[in-house]
Amino acid sequence: MPTPAPVPADIDPVGDATRPWFAHYPPGVEPRIHAPAERSLGELARSAAQQFGERTAFSNLGGTLSFREVDDIATRIASYLQNELGLVKGDRIVVQMPNLLQYPVVLYGALRAGLIVVNANPLYTTSELAAVVKDAEPRAMIVLANFADKAAQVIADSTIEHIIVTQAGDMLSQPKRTIVNLVAKHVKKMVPAYSLPQAVPFRALLSGDPARFADPGIGPEDLAFLQYTGGTTGGTKAAMLTHWNLLANQEQFIGQMRAVLDSDSTVIAALPLYHVFALTVNCIGFFRLGGHNVLITNPRDIPAFVKTIDQSRPHALVLVSTLAGALLENPEFAKADLSRLRISVAGGMALRSAVARTWHEVTGTHMVEGYGLTEASPVVSVNPTHLPPRIGTIGVPLSSTDVRILTEDGEEAALGEPGELAVRGPQVMKGYWRNESESAAVLTDDGWLLTGDIATRDETGYFSIVDRKKEIIVVSGFNVYPGDIEDAAMLHPKVLEAGAIPVADEHAGEVPKLFVVRRDPSLTEQELAVFLRERLTGYKRPRHIEFLDELPKTNVGKVLRRALREREEGHATLGG
Repeated sequence: MPTPAPVPADIDPVGDATRPWFAHYPPGVEPRIHAPAERSLGELARSAAQQFGERTAFSNLGGTLSFREVDDIATRIASYLQNELGLVKGDRIVVQMPNLLQYPVVLYGALRAGLIVVNANPLYTTSELAAVVKDAEPRAMIVLANFADKAAQVIADSTIEHIIVTQAGDMLSQPKRTIVNLVAKHVKKMVPAYSLPQAVPFRALLSGDPARFADPGIGPEDLAFLQYTGGTTGGTKAAMLTHWNLLANQEQFIGQMRAVLDSDSTVIAALPLYHVFALTVNCIGFFRLGGHNVLITNPRDIPAFVKTIDQSRPHALVLVSTLAGALLENPEFAKADLSRLRISVAGGMALRSAVARTWHEVTGTHMVEGYGLTEASPVVSVNPTHLPPRIGTIGVPLSSTDVRILTEDGEEAALGEPGELAVRGPQVMKGYWRNESESAAVLTDDGWLLTGDIATRDETGYFSIVDRKKEIIVVSGFNVYPGDIEDAAMLHPKVLEAGAIPVADEHAGEVPKLFVVRRDPSLTEQELAVFLRERLTGYKRPRHIEFLDELPKTNVGKVLRRALREREEGHATLGG
């Protein structure tokens, strides 16, 4: 694996050549960032508390946390993790919860204690969670009670020594805390039965003694996150993201946001904080800016979401294209108080042009699209925030970010010629956790990250994604790897072969379709769908299943997914 370059005082990966995109930066944004004053994300929380004090940092379910409270509670949690649980620098801790007030204090508490955070999607199936736990080898886990039944099935054969269970209302004041928790468990029946007799209740973490906290000496190059992604080929892979990666990327992105937002801004955090985009942009970036992040626990409850938007009167919204589309379809959204809205950011998936146009008509503000990937912490480029966005492009690279378009021979492509997008900058990951071969496949010796996305660049410095080299399916902003679906299907004894591809979907952008060759002709679509429901998270499940007599293959027997896509496109063209 290539050795990461040392952290310089000023970050200048672009060399001595002028890049045309510099001309599009907002006033005050320089071609390169300066190294942030903080050496770690724990220090960032302390700096924010010192600067913004009693101002509201996060709100959710009617409760609030000030910047000073985030810092104080994070220190208490760090002390408890160190002194009561015996966790030490470098230990991994799984965090599995949606957007709740618990998330930021657990995050900063764990990072302050020197732990490496492993974000786990709450929608993971038991087998998906087990794969992550097996790979990361964590010593501890914090899970929302709603998902503790899956954790209970996983920890027996794992390295997990300590499990902390929280309930939705645990960070709220009384009596609301008790009411919210009782309603979730007994009225809405959202908490399945589980057995974890050894579990520590979340509220116990708040009893940690700040005076006993021992600074573990975290530096910029220390790992902060194992952020799981399919990498280039799917499977269980974690991008190793350092404190420096996240500190740099929030500085790069927030540099653009400062053109339209200030420290008094209210930001809607609708994307899950365990997703790397919201993690960097909301939980770290807007937090460091001094913004008030309104955490949305269940954005799929559109009526409640619209009500929160109306009450919060936000200056910024962070969404995915599909969620923006769902808001536009709700008649109450157009009536919400958007008088303070200055910018809307679309991340996680390609922004549909129809959504962008309608959004501008309804809200009076532009939806800004960018580009990123987990391996880049994640933001690489964005449409400049002070200019009308160029819909269909991913904008221009962030400060201290160099981008090249490479031909199949690894040479730089001619202007306008498509090629693989390669990225270099301080946000690029250290590599994949315990996976030298995958790391070497995407990281060059001189620090370039090969993204697997096919892009073009125009003469002004704007980039556009035109295709994918890696066969990814993006469902409402979440990456789905065909191999994961195929592997799950092949576990069924009646399946001989399987191939998965993306197909267009009005709501999710695209969804998986699975082609299957039956081993046993009695296999039905319903039987296979039920089987996959137990093995794949909801957004990974194929929405369409088609049985074929055989699958197209290469001469060495590999399924030709491109041929399946061409077959599907031909049927769509013919109306079949």
